[in-house]
Amino acid sequence: MLIVGEKINTSTKSIAQAVQTGDAAFICKVARDQAAAGAHFIDVNAGTFLNEEVDYLPWLVETVQSAVDIPLCLDSPNPEALIKALECHKGEPMINSISLEEDRFRNLLPVVASQPCKVVALCMAQTSMPTTADERIAVASELIERLTKAGVALEKIFVDPLAQPVSVDVTMGSAVLQAIAVIMERFSGVNTICGLSNISYGLPARRLVNRTFLTLALAHGLSAAILDPTDKRLMANLLTSEMLLGHDEYCTNFIDAYQSGGIEDD
Repeated sequence: MLIVGEKINTSTKSIAQAVQTGDAAFICKVARDQAAAGAHFIDVNAGTFLNEEVDYLPWLVETVQSAVDIPLCLDSPNPEALIKALECHKGEPMINSISLEEDRFRNLLPVVASQPCKVVALCMAQTSMPTTADERIAVASELIERLTKAGVALEKIFVDPLAQPVSVDVTMGSAVLQAIAVIMERFSGVNTICGLSNISYGLPARRLVNRTFLTLALAHGLSAAILDPTDKRLMANLLTSEMLLGHDEYCTNFIDAYQSGGIEDD
């Protein structure tokens, strides 16, 4: 499973302060901790600074990639900020995200289609947030069709079925799970991804909810997640689930994590 470390996001007060003050050492430590915990990509998001994002996002890219030798997930709907961030990014990035909202699709398509990158395709239509599995699947189908027609390879597309809080609507969890299963079956070669912590917003014991939902999502075919890789219990659930689903040949990843102290038998 592809893991995107979620922690460098200016919606978090300490990250916002570090970005504003240019505290590169703090940002680098957060990046290193996530990479050491198993992240394959590091998400960078400066979206709370609407007027400064064009400057802050490239700074985050350069700062994080000075500390870790892995690609980044460039998390912004702003094409100008993305273009500037891409100019200084090393390797093939992930761009998060394009959707069926017409202005967003029109503005971001040239960015994602002009160079090698992975692209998060968010199941958001022009008129409303999806509520049912069928609505998510319909949006995903159109996004996949339009992106591949524009030259984006199917295996570079990561469909995000838009996990929403079950505290608002208890059917949201099952709708996302159903959508993942259908999308993965219908479009062989495509990927699915979700922002894991969205599912638990507004609830107590959020980490427990996140861990349980991740296990269910993996069983339905989820291939990537934006999450906190420094949460050891969450990562233990991920490794155990992948092993039990037959995705860890000879149980190598599970055993290695146990021997290195990443998994405890409690």
